[in-house]
Amino acid sequence: MKYVCNVCGWVYDEATGYPDENIKAGTKFEDLPQDFTCPLCGVGKDSFSEE
Repeated sequence: MKYVCNVCGWVYDEATGYPDENIKAGTKFEDLPQDFTCPLCGVGKDSFSEE
């Protein structure tokens, strides 16, 4: 699954994770830390939608 930031369009792809923040490939969006924020605009997980 991919999740897109509703504010800026940054995409979190579960298949690749987010290595810059030590989030491993295969990490599901719901398993991201509660304090995860968009790396581009800083909004929280509640501002993302399934792509």
